[in-house]
Amino acid sequence: MIEGKTHVESLDARHELQVADVSGLAVEVPPGSSVRRMTLNMGPQHPSTHGVLRVVLELDGETILSARPEIGYLHTGIEKQFEVKKYQQGIPLTDRVDYLANLNNNLCYSLAVERLLQLEIPPKAQWMRVMLCELTRIASHLIWLGTHALDIGAMTVYFYCFREREEILKIFEMFSGQRMMTSYIRIGGLALEPPRGWQTAVSKVIERLARGIEEYHELLSSNPIWVNRTKGVGSLPVDLMLELGVTGPMIRAAGVNMDSRKDCPHTSYEKFDFDVPIRTENDVYARFDVRMEEMRQSVRIVRQALAGMPSGPWQADAPHVLLPDRERMKTQMESLIYHFKIVTEGFPVPEGSVYQVVESPRGELAYYVVSDGTARPHRVFMRTPSFGNLQSLGAMLEGVLIADSIAVMGSMDFVLGDVDR
Repeated sequence: MIEGKTHVESLDARHELQVADVSGLAVEVPPGSSVRRMTLNMGPQHPSTHGVLRVVLELDGETILSARPEIGYLHTGIEKQFEVKKYQQGIPLTDRVDYLANLNNNLCYSLAVERLLQLEIPPKAQWMRVMLCELTRIASHLIWLGTHALDIGAMTVYFYCFREREEILKIFEMFSGQRMMTSYIRIGGLALEPPRGWQTAVSKVIERLARGIEEYHELLSSNPIWVNRTKGVGSLPVDLMLELGVTGPMIRAAGVNMDSRKDCPHTSYEKFDFDVPIRTENDVYARFDVRMEEMRQSVRIVRQALAGMPSGPWQADAPHVLLPDRERMKTQMESLIYHFKIVTEGFPVPEGSVYQVVESPRGELAYYVVSDGTARPHRVFMRTPSFGNLQSLGAMLEGVLIADSIAVMGSMDFVLGDVDR
């Protein structure tokens, strides 16, 4: 195959192959055959944009013969950066892995370090973490729904979803002062005391979302174009999906009951009553249906958190780990010294290793944290759901029409920051 040419070159009869290449698009014509195989680059876009992925497609007409995702265009080296950061300095790094589910990453990392420190987190902090992570799940699914619908041609839902997500971001800003990279879940509890009036604000948003979710589901499920573009498209054998490491809504839409909130309870999830949505159709529409039901279940969890929020402290009793209250620092020399030592030296974590799992909007998220007894982690490894899910793309696109490839990729809901750590 000849690459880089902007014209068509015809080879004479002595050659075994004719090649045409126009601006990165190559066509192979084997001698004596009418089959034309085309190699097409789908992406990448400019590196300053999010979601930088290149997919190399080999086509026979409009049918995809093979698809090879090429990652690395958004590589950050975050896992390596942990090794030169103090434990508390790693929290802002977790915000930037899956930037659409930053609080889930805050939680997973914090839980891992807290297990090494053997910290007991107060019930109020645990319930607040659950509530905020479920709001994050809804916000993430709203972005997926809006952009996925837009890619397939349903523009109205896009504007509705971003309108609702904006209200959730206002809640995050109310709690932390930041809309996206909140760093609000910290080792030992929360970054700040929950603000006054948060119950009323969250209650208003969640009731509005409960009505909106039903409206958006009806808009799409009754749309014949949406149904025809999504039903029966993008299926894959369940055994192969499990081998490739597919988790989250994708595997649940294939009939597998797998959810870390139920399988590995953490952060008091065992005290909440909710269902894990399961579908068996294993196609693009089933993944849409699962995520819509997941948003309903998240609304259900947030309502329970509002109704039963425990009283008490929002941080653990660990002065050697947590920064002291700022007001006490002004009057107590001991508090001022603790603050200075924690900020400048960090806090040592007992030697050992922990593998902590949580359920992010995209699937099973895990942090493997190794401590050598110092104030900096020896190693932090992330098992991110987008990386596992993306591995199935090649097998899932094989034999699919190129027009359906966008629907299939959109149903995966991968985030490239979650892939290129």
